[in-house]
Amino acid sequence: MAAWKQIVFALVVLVAAAAAWVRFFPGAPEVLARWGIDWAYAAAPNVTTGAVDTTRQTTGSNGAGQRATVIALPAGTATINDRLQAIGTGRANASVTVNPYSSGRLTGFLVESGTRVEKGQIIATLDSETEVIAQDRAKLVLQDSQNKLDRVKSLQASNAATPVAVADAEVVLAVAKLVLRDAELALQRRSIAAPIAGTVGILPIAAGNYVTSQSAIATLDDRSSILVDFLVPERFAAAVKVGAHLSATPIANPAQAYTGTVSAIDNHIDENSRTLLVKATIANPADSLRAGMSFQISMKFPGDSYPAVSPLAILWGSDGAYVWAVQNGKAKRVAVRIIQRNTETVLIDAPIVSGDMVVTEGTQSVSDGGEVHIAGEEQRAADADGS
Repeated sequence: MAAWKQIVFALVVLVAAAAAWVRFFPGAPEVLARWGIDWAYAAAPNVTTGAVDTTRQTTGSNGAGQRATVIALPAGTATINDRLQAIGTGRANASVTVNPYSSGRLTGFLVESGTRVEKGQIIATLDSETEVIAQDRAKLVLQDSQNKLDRVKSLQASNAATPVAVADAEVVLAVAKLVLRDAELALQRRSIAAPIAGTVGILPIAAGNYVTSQSAIATLDDRSSILVDFLVPERFAAAVKVGAHLSATPIANPAQAYTGTVSAIDNHIDENSRTLLVKATIANPADSLRAGMSFQISMKFPGDSYPAVSPLAILWGSDGAYVWAVQNGKAKRVAVRIIQRNTETVLIDAPIVSGDMVVTEGTQSVSDGGEVHIAGEEQRAADADGS
């Protein structure tokens, strides 16, 4: 069979099926009437006219002189909950790798892994015999320089020494003092002190090893607070402010949530990921958090206000979601865009204001422009007058 013949045959079948549905399906005229096809009543068989009229009256269809009885609730206003969620990585408030100032033999540790140390506390020592000898030599030179200066000054009192000799002796004394200070500093640096207050990590080297200025003696972490770095999508860049509060939940322990604040914001958005780097600070007084932990970051922002209606009022058509609004006793179909679904309300973007009545039940009896009667409206009006 030719293709055009198949198309014609299919169209004939569809028309015949539609005609049969209109003629024999009892509710077909009402459905077509809601679609704006009023000739459906004329197309219905006469023997069923009484039944159709009864149906129209009992269901409250918007025929001539009939009002549909519906249940409607006033629309409200609600603010959208704009929430940011991101994954962040924690690190210590300060983390330092301790290296010696010079090379030498590590003679011993004065702390153990996990020990809490204060800033300036000695944690390890290097062999220091050479530095002790240098310090003793510097002390002798300083004493000798001081004695020579005293003799020159006594000779100057008897005019046996010139002022130039006195000045030279004073310079020698000053140099001797500097040499002693240098020897004392070298000896002091053979004792390795903690540069910050924190907790000692696992010691990577044992006493007796020869170390250089590049050798890591220990690591110190200041965990009094934890810094969490996380990435914020571009659309939240203007909303995130320094000092804003947030919630941080360890991925490994979802039952425990911590509060923190935004402490730093990067000055540019990464052009590849379209994200902004943000740093948050979380207090850690119980020392239960560790550097390297992952956190679920959550932040809430006050969003825009939108009309709020009952979830029962939302209907769907071929062109999207809509609601039936009651204006001056008549139904009006209003297209809506759903912004956010909550437990008891749905936030929508539509030309509806707070207080507008929106049909929640009986929508099957409503047509655009048809008269409607809101159940219980008289009682509410009477209660309002009485109050």
